[in-house]
Amino acid sequence: MRARGRQILFWIALLAGLTTACGRDVEVAAPAPKSVAEESTQPAAEREGLPVVAPQPIPTAAPASPTPAPTPQPTPQVITFTLSAAGDCSLGNYQDQDYAYSFRQTYEQVQDPGYFFQNVHEIFAADDMTLVNFEGVLTFSEMRQDRTYNIKGDPSYTDILTAGSVEAVSMGNNHRLDYGQGGSDDTVAAMQEAGIVYAYDDHVGIYESPQGIRVGYVSVNEVSWGEGCEKFIREGFEKLREEGADLLLACCHWGVERDYQPEAYQRKLGKLCIDLGADLVIGHHPHVLQGIEEYQGKYIIYSLGNFCFGANRNPSDKDTMIFQQTFTFVDGVKQEETAARVIPCSLSSVKERNNYQPTPAQGDEAARILERLRGFSRDFGVDYGEDGTLIIKQ
Repeated sequence: MRARGRQILFWIALLAGLTTACGRDVEVAAPAPKSVAEESTQPAAEREGLPVVAPQPIPTAAPASPTPAPTPQPTPQVITFTLSAAGDCSLGNYQDQDYAYSFRQTYEQVQDPGYFFQNVHEIFAADDMTLVNFEGVLTFSEMRQDRTYNIKGDPSYTDILTAGSVEAVSMGNNHRLDYGQGGSDDTVAAMQEAGIVYAYDDHVGIYESPQGIRVGYVSVNEVSWGEGCEKFIREGFEKLREEGADLLLACCHWGVERDYQPEAYQRKLGKLCIDLGADLVIGHHPHVLQGIEEYQGKYIIYSLGNFCFGANRNPSDKDTMIFQQTFTFVDGVKQEETAARVIPCSLSSVKERNNYQPTPAQGDEAARILERLRGFSRDFGVDYGEDGTLIIKQ
């Protein structure tokens, strides 16, 4: 009985303990607080509950590559070409001329082909090309045409041109056929043998300088052909372009003898030549000086006058000139320039007659000839400096 009572008390105590335990709150241990050091290493976004973005690496500049050395530029090839042009040269006599004081007598007396151009030789030798108008023929033929003046000299007279440093002649004029086709053929043969370039009508001339500049030119006789000479100019320029000419010249035998002003058709034809491609127009036939006109940056010389002129023993007007222009080529391309000059001359070195020795004028004589040219060119847009330099009037 006593043992059973103790068991009952044990179970009552056990139940009471369980009841007490179930009525208490269960305590959960809180995490230990972090130290300041630990907190500082946590990203702010993470501490604030924001998404964490991984830091991106800071780009670094690529090492600079060395600056390449500049490519050397080729030096431009610059070539200058100076042309001298002079007027009518008739190396001989006409049929009715007296022998005394004639060209032939002078040639036979001096026995020196260098005599005739000796006073201008320094000028011609210093240029790249000298071009004159050759008026007359070099032949032994007696087949003279029926006209007032038939001019001829011996074929050996080409020595006068070569001794004077003349490289080219224009033959498109009214005296080429003074002794018929045979006289012309003899003249061509003499020029070819002497190495002198020539042109007339549909025969064009090309002179090539040692530097490789090719100068092409036509030579037409407007006095005889009139407007028909335009065909020779057009076709001649086309042919010269095909043959690689770097410069184009037009030599025009035109105008009225002893007239100091050009005709209307001279001016029209001169401008047409430039429109067709001429870099320079060179005129002759009047036997006296005429003015120079500027057109589209190019020059038209209306008349150079006589120069070494054997067909007149004592012309009343002995004034003449040498026209010079220098052209510049850069890498083979012609530059547009207008620099040119005239050298005033007399066709004789003595005043009382013609001794067939053209000579540069000096001092007051040079100034007088330049003043005449100013008057002749007044309406053509060209003036002249004291040294003969051409000035284009604005």
